[in-house]
Amino acid sequence: MDDDFMMLLSDRNQMNLIRKTNEYATQYGLCLSDYDIRELLIKRRECLSEQQRVEFGTGILEKLIFAFCDSGFIYQENYAETIARLQSIFYSYKNESLDELTDDELISIMRDAFDGECQGSLDYLEETFLEQFARTIRADTRKFMGRYARNDREL
Repeated sequence: MDDDFMMLLSDRNQMNLIRKTNEYATQYGLCLSDYDIRELLIKRRECLSEQQRVEFGTGILEKLIFAFCDSGFIYQENYAETIARLQSIFYSYKNESLDELTDDELISIMRDAFDGECQGSLDYLEETFLEQFARTIRADTRKFMGRYARNDREL
C-alpha cells in the first residue's frame, strides 16, 4: 500500500472517531461538522510538521475535545477554532516542556488553567501560563511524569 492510501485511510478513521465525539459534546451544545473535522485534521498534520513531531495511534484531538467541550468558555461559534488552537498549543508545549509530561497531564494542566487563571483566554494560556510552566520544567532536570495531577498542580 502506498503512503497516500494509508493517509486517506488514517484520515477516514480519524474523521469517524472525531464524529463520535459529537455524541458527547452535543449535551454541551457543541457539534463539529465534517468540514470542521477535516480542517482540524489538516491543522493536525501542519502542527506535527511544524513541531517536528510524529504521532501514533489516534492522536490527541479526541482527548482535547472530551477534556474541553464542557468548558463554560467554549460556545458553538468558537468551538472548532478553539479546538484547533488548543491542538496547536498542545503540540508546541509538548516540545517546550521537553516531553516531561504525559499527554494526559499536559491536557489536564491546560484545561485547569483555561477555565481557571486564564478565564478562557487562549492567548493567556499559551503566551503566559504555559510559557512560565515550560520555563519551570526546562530549569529543573527532574522527571515530572506523574507529578502533576489535576487537583495538585505545582509551579
